[in-house]
Amino acid sequence: MFFRGKYVDAGDGREMGLKRQRVMDQGSSYYSTPPASNFLYNPPAYSYVNQPPAFPVVRLRGLPFDCSETDIIEFFHGLDIVDILFVHKHGKFAGEAFCVLGYAFQVEYALQKNRENIGKRYVEVFRSNRQEYYKGICNVVSDSRIARPRSPRRALPKRDPSKDNVPHTGVIRLRGLPFTANRDDIVDFFKGFVLLDDSVYFMVNSEGKVTGEAYVKFESPEDSKAAMMEDGTCIGNRYIELFPSSFEEWEEAVTKGRRNVPKPPEEDTNVLRMRGLPYQAGKEEILDFFKEFTISEDAIHITYNSEGRSTGEAFVEFASLEDSKAALAKDRMTLGSRYIELFMSSPEEMRDPVLRG
Repeated sequence: MFFRGKYVDAGDGREMGLKRQRVMDQGSSYYSTPPASNFLYNPPAYSYVNQPPAFPVVRLRGLPFDCSETDIIEFFHGLDIVDILFVHKHGKFAGEAFCVLGYAFQVEYALQKNRENIGKRYVEVFRSNRQEYYKGICNVVSDSRIARPRSPRRALPKRDPSKDNVPHTGVIRLRGLPFTANRDDIVDFFKGFVLLDDSVYFMVNSEGKVTGEAYVKFESPEDSKAAMMEDGTCIGNRYIELFPSSFEEWEEAVTKGRRNVPKPPEEDTNVLRMRGLPYQAGKEEILDFFKEFTISEDAIHITYNSEGRSTGEAFVEFASLEDSKAALAKDRMTLGSRYIELFMSSPEEMRDPVLRG
């Protein structure tokens, strides 16, 4: 973890993005029981006895050479991705990467993706460790100091000449952003240009998590064309790719993002939606989480994807509207090692995954 500029080793990788950034700056559905399958992993209990959990990192090999962070996020769909570090050798992408996960038990789920495909390439997934990951970071730092001792700009592997021929509308798409990037980072990246409060939109996936891409609206097409000079400039240790875009693409991204964010119902109901559940959590754990309330097992609906894996979400029907409102006070309390988000929902939203199935 990262505390006041000092590093404290811990098995939880949730602060790894900040830790890696610090190193670089110095020099990171369906209701019902899931079908029985040998593919499903039953991880150990939440607590670890007499030893801290292992550092949650895996190594991937055999990646397509045009592989992006979005590809890896989709490959590990459902897992918490903290950092992705692509491996380069002699200045060229080696087809390998490290992926830091949010929790130690998620490594076992990631290993189950071994020899599954990204595009037409099957990808090997190996267990890794803290030392290998740190060595990868050090190699990036070393290469950056040798190649660019005084400049924050990184040369793109290949400049796309077609970008120069695209008409500018005042909108730019960014790719390759750190997952911890926020609006202030974008404003600083485009310092010298005026960006309004609603001029930056971060893209999110179906789980509501950022993808490393964003759209930015400028005051004029002339400004967006001038801003393209920042193509290949770094935020932290990450070089950012810029692409001329359009207001239609902006609106499409915003509309898609709205569908991925839970919406409150028009009126309060006795149904709550839970998000962020540990993947091994069952009805007993949820009953214990809401132990102050009278809930039957039949009132708990854990959602599963088409492969029978938990999505990390569930719906809970309470005995009354008063109970569901009171239960919202437990929003962001922890279940095991995960903090749980609670949203007011509705019977219609609860039935929706069944209807889609």
